[in-house]
Amino acid sequence: MPSPKISISIDQNWQFAQLPDGKPASSNTNSRGQGLEYNRFLPVSQFPTNIHLDLLHHNLIPDPFIGKNELDVQWVGEARWIYKTIFTSPSISPDNGDKNEKRKAILAFDGLDTFATVRLNGKVILESDNMFLPHRVDITETLKSAEGEENELVIEFDSAYLRGWELVEKHPDHKWGCWNGDNSRLAVRKAQYHWGWDWGPNLNTCGPWRPITLEIYETRLADLNIQSVVDKSLSSAEVTVTAELEDSTGSEAVQFDIFLGEEKVASETVSNTSESSNKISASFHLPNPSLWYPIRYGPQPLYTITATLLANKDHERVIIDSITKRTGLRLASLVQRPLQDQPGTSFFFSINNIPVFCGGSDWIPADNFIPRITSQKYHDWINLLAEGNQFMVRVWGGGIYEEQAFYDACDEQGILVWQDFMFGCGNYPAFPEILSSIREEAVANVKLLRHHPSIVIWAGNNEDYQYQESEHLTYNYEDKNPDNWLKTDFPARYIYEKILPDVCADLIPSVPYHPGSPWGAGKDTHDPTVGDIHQWNVWHGTQEKYQNFDKLVGRFVSEFGMQAFPNVKTIDAYLPLGRDDPDRYPQSSTVDFHNKADGHERRIALYLVENFRYAPDPIEQFVYCTQLMQGECLASAYRLWKREWKGPGREYCGGALVWQINDCWPVTSWSIVDYYLRPKLAYYTVKREMAPVSCGITRKEHRYPRDKHTRVFVDVETVIEIWGSNLTLEDKKVDCLVRAWDVETGEETYSEVVNKEGGLELPENRSTEIIKMKVPVRKEKTGEEGRTVVAAYLLDKESGGKQIARYVNWPEPLKYLHLQKPKELKAVLREDLQAVEISAEVPVKGVALECEDDGVVLEDNLIDIVPGEVVTVGVKGAKKDTEIGVRYLGML
Repeated sequence: MPSPKISISIDQNWQFAQLPDGKPASSNTNSRGQGLEYNRFLPVSQFPTNIHLDLLHHNLIPDPFIGKNELDVQWVGEARWIYKTIFTSPSISPDNGDKNEKRKAILAFDGLDTFATVRLNGKVILESDNMFLPHRVDITETLKSAEGEENELVIEFDSAYLRGWELVEKHPDHKWGCWNGDNSRLAVRKAQYHWGWDWGPNLNTCGPWRPITLEIYETRLADLNIQSVVDKSLSSAEVTVTAELEDSTGSEAVQFDIFLGEEKVASETVSNTSESSNKISASFHLPNPSLWYPIRYGPQPLYTITATLLANKDHERVIIDSITKRTGLRLASLVQRPLQDQPGTSFFFSINNIPVFCGGSDWIPADNFIPRITSQKYHDWINLLAEGNQFMVRVWGGGIYEEQAFYDACDEQGILVWQDFMFGCGNYPAFPEILSSIREEAVANVKLLRHHPSIVIWAGNNEDYQYQESEHLTYNYEDKNPDNWLKTDFPARYIYEKILPDVCADLIPSVPYHPGSPWGAGKDTHDPTVGDIHQWNVWHGTQEKYQNFDKLVGRFVSEFGMQAFPNVKTIDAYLPLGRDDPDRYPQSSTVDFHNKADGHERRIALYLVENFRYAPDPIEQFVYCTQLMQGECLASAYRLWKREWKGPGREYCGGALVWQINDCWPVTSWSIVDYYLRPKLAYYTVKREMAPVSCGITRKEHRYPRDKHTRVFVDVETVIEIWGSNLTLEDKKVDCLVRAWDVETGEETYSEVVNKEGGLELPENRSTEIIKMKVPVRKEKTGEEGRTVVAAYLLDKESGGKQIARYVNWPEPLKYLHLQKPKELKAVLREDLQAVEISAEVPVKGVALECEDDGVVLEDNLIDIVPGEVVTVGVKGAKKDTEIGVRYLGML
């Protein structure tokens, strides 16, 4: 009978060194680090690891996140590196003394970045060229046979950058081209952002970035596949669990156990009857299953499913191997169907028969050096999404298939995942070797991730179809012959419409596959009536005003954004001399270096000058203005697009994912939370817009000429429209209170409940129009509209008029307003240290609470204050001596 499998982590005694590259060393080109000698081995900083982390650990390179040090470490990505360790041989002989048992030794490499040659005891056992592809290598004949003997494992890494260019030159007939980085990245199956992006540095790493394990066994469980089908009535679920065996002996059995918490809800043991069969399955009918829901719509129960491989010994069953996975049961679908009153089709997600407006964010890797991202940091990032009222996160195609800890956190906190395959912004080649590698990559990573209930869609790429359109590459949607696609100058279509959908159909038939993002049934990727779009006509493109996002809507907007500077403490952290650095001003070369977007100076300036009175000094106020700008912009998008979520058959916009939630280094970017997990002010405006119940106001000026040609006799009418958005699953009976103030005097000029007596109904899970009315003024045609601030409040009838939503609308652009400096602005930390109470005697735009202590966590921020009202902001982590500062528009 087989003996139990042995697994030994090969994570000790690793060393690294630089290999000679055949080039002459030069102090000018920095072909070696200071103090680094070829073949001089040093201990690694951690394991798994990468070369930059190890060089940093030994102070052989400066921190590339500080100042302009990125430039001084470019040589690292063009050098060759070697890692090695010594480990002792375990006993391969069976524990039971069975001489017929044929155990073998396997080295499992979960991830090598990227061009790696692996030697064991001097023999090449593996050549790898795909960062995303795990490998298993039989080393039974290469491993030292005697227990306790030492084995040397050596891994040499070539420059991915230089090898990429070799491949480009090897395939001159391909029409190479990309946005961000350079063409060499397209030929390499490696995290594409390592070549630099318009938010990240060029830091081309290498190394053993995921675990390496030695396994000894005769037979093992190679995979555990969990496929579940929840009945449309939600009253039952069918769960099929399949264990895949490697080297079956034909006499094993697999015990399947399903637990919910501590309770075992199902169990079955299935015997294998044939040595030729490598799969053993069991099916379970679960009545009244505990279903997994997105956050706010229900709980996130996770079933623990274990497969245990058993063998008979002396009439008893002995455990040989086991695999445990956690999963959730849910009925998930992507709904694309005709709409009422508008062209095209919907694009939204339904979970357990609940249509979900997927407000959320795009995700990039949280560090340029992935091995140092801890499980806790992943949890903290996903917690920020959950606390920020976000439902979905999109794993962007230029990064990595994320670590299990990322998806575990999403499963636990109810965050839906849109998962891209790892292709982005380019025309990828399709020569036979890379197609084979991509197919293996897809199979391996889908298998690794398919048990996570949070993943509700896989998409083929990021913006590769947009690149195809911009370069006029060949794409005939009506041609359905995949072989023809390979003959065009856009051969990657074969990847997105043949390889990847085939893998998904085979391995995850119940999860939707979408050929790209954006993509819509072969139509122009900018078509707002079908599929998803990336809406970059604010910032990029035509550089529209962000107040016009209502004209820029799509069925699902999977990217849009606005830049803002990070927290001043983050800027101080990357300036070499911190607060004393002479470059501590917004237009300095170092601060500019920490913004990788082309034309960022002009675009930030454009949106600032269109909207605000501002100045670059002091830097604290300038940072505030950029964050106010970002907060106003993103809130406008969420508010206006969520207005288009109008109920069954009228889901004109099904979601909005902001680019982006996070950063990979300290930088000015589109993120709403910076590298150090410090939320920008936009994080809070997005949180408010995605609250369970919210309201919105638009203000538009209408001009009516009294005759056909006059330019003088024109009647002007300024109209506001008010609506409510109810994302809960209960109808709400509310009153809508509208109030108005003179921005210059602070005098309240209007206060009325504008709906009919008895209340207004906000039906569940949709937005509802409330009223269209003129801006309330004391005297029309005197220009009062231009200085009247209007606020709408939704008051819950069933709770005695409790305020459940609030929105303050201002005349725009804000730079035209004569904002008054408040004399009685108060932001007082309550005695119980649980909240800050804010009030003022005049309307104050964008009050930002500030605290030097990062341990103080605010529940809200960037709040518009109006007279006669106290706004309460929850706070955690405050102490008796905590000081809360304020900043606002027009303060300086």
